[in-house]
Amino acid sequence: MHPSFLTRRDLLALTTGACATGLFASPLRAQTAWPTKAMRLVVPFAPGGSSEIVARSVAVELTKAFGQTVYVDNKPGGAGNVAMQEVARADDQHTFILGHIGTLAVNPYIFAKLPYDPNKDFRPISLLAKVPSLYVVHPKVPAKNLKELLALAKAKPGTLNYGSAGNGSAGHLAFEYLKVTTGAPITHVPYRGTGPQLTDLMGGRLDAAAVGAPAILQFIKAGKLRCIATGTAQRIPQLPDVPTVAEQGLPGFEVTGWFGILAPAGTPPAVIARLNKEVNTVLNDPETRQKLESLGVEAAAGTPAAFGKLIESETKRYGDAIRKLGIKAE
Repeated sequence: MHPSFLTRRDLLALTTGACATGLFASPLRAQTAWPTKAMRLVVPFAPGGSSEIVARSVAVELTKAFGQTVYVDNKPGGAGNVAMQEVARADDQHTFILGHIGTLAVNPYIFAKLPYDPNKDFRPISLLAKVPSLYVVHPKVPAKNLKELLALAKAKPGTLNYGSAGNGSAGHLAFEYLKVTTGAPITHVPYRGTGPQLTDLMGGRLDAAAVGAPAILQFIKAGKLRCIATGTAQRIPQLPDVPTVAEQGLPGFEVTGWFGILAPAGTPPAVIARLNKEVNTVLNDPETRQKLESLGVEAAAGTPAAFGKLIESETKRYGDAIRKLGIKAE
């Protein structure tokens, strides 16, 4: 029968058959088919640090949004290189990674060879949060502010140490920048994550550290650690009496960490778009933002392109700093 003579019943039969065979599959239906199972958000450090706190806070809300579990999987090792390599090779469309300064902007400059390419092996999904770096000391250290700590270090060279979550971590870079800028001789002790580092810091086996606010605000308020400076441009509302590094004699000094979600390079654009949409919805929710702010975290979302530009600018910024500081993987 010629198409122009098809009856209404014929058209209905053809349409029904086409839908059954998927010829007219709805784009919406194709999009909502994902996710089909639990999603894994890999954190490239040991439990207990700011990265895990941010990841778990967001994962809980994303689980509600997707109706599928979004779980956090800590994979420490190699300054984040182990986790980055694993996720770069993942092809199940349900594995993602928490990216940050260390793995994306620092490691390319401190390692002679990386097992992953931060630009070619991953696709940015969204920025998640900005995290203030806090300079803290154990209460046994007789320094009430940054100037006193630096004076103590210069008066007794080699006697003070500081810990970090590992070579190339935000805390490592923050303290090295401080050391080079001031000439204070303070020894670096790297750990495999913030958690192990904090155990020794609160136990008095370390003297100082630069740590993201979410991991240590509770210990500062409990008197187990003393905050002597913030690396932010302005004082933070959670610690209004603690001056910034810039206020204590180093104008223009600012070190702020950030975290975002990335996907393996082969992830379909539709998946990236859907995840970006849900992340933005979660982070723009007033209740979620308030919860993060109570932890000292600034919720920060946006487009994949905007996150990509941030990574690009931070890579240049920290690359220049690392060359100046001469930091290498130990």
